[in-house]
Amino acid sequence: MLTELGCEVAEAAPDFADAEEIFQVWRAWRFELRYSELLEAHRDRIKDTVIWNTEKGQRLTGPELGRAEVRRTQLYHRMRAFMERYEFLLCATNQVPPFDVAMPYLTEIDGVKMETYIDWMRSCWHITITGHPAISVPCGFTPEGLPVGLQIVGRHQDDFGVLQLAHAFEQATGAWKRRPPIAA
Repeated sequence: MLTELGCEVAEAAPDFADAEEIFQVWRAWRFELRYSELLEAHRDRIKDTVIWNTEKGQRLTGPELGRAEVRRTQLYHRMRAFMERYEFLLCATNQVPPFDVAMPYLTEIDGVKMETYIDWMRSCWHITITGHPAISVPCGFTPEGLPVGLQIVGRHQDDFGVLQLAHAFEQATGAWKRRPPIAA
């Protein structure tokens, strides 16, 4: 489909070394800033994952935050260099299709244990931590009728380019008009 839109397609991936550590540190720090007072006053009313992330943030040190920022800057520059060669990066929105609403989060994917409650959505936060614009567009359904998304990532500050490609993709595929098959 992308070649029909005039895109040249190549298989390539940026170096996401340290992305997990960077994201986890910054997320924990944000939780600490946002929820520490609530945790102190209303611990019994807060979800265990929020408690875990907030307490992780409370244990962070200045040097850990500093290292995370240095590594985030390095990651940004690796991504920027990658995007000089490729105008867009296309990847899965998530590693898995939607799962049962009664399940708070996945603990394993294809036999690989997830270390934290947010690891199942790693493909999104790898992009988030780089600061590059991204959008998710519908691209189809699993055999069970669950929606699947395509993440379109653009060059730094090229939000308009990302929106243009997303619109072109949606118009070409018509995926946004389709409905999942109805199970009998």
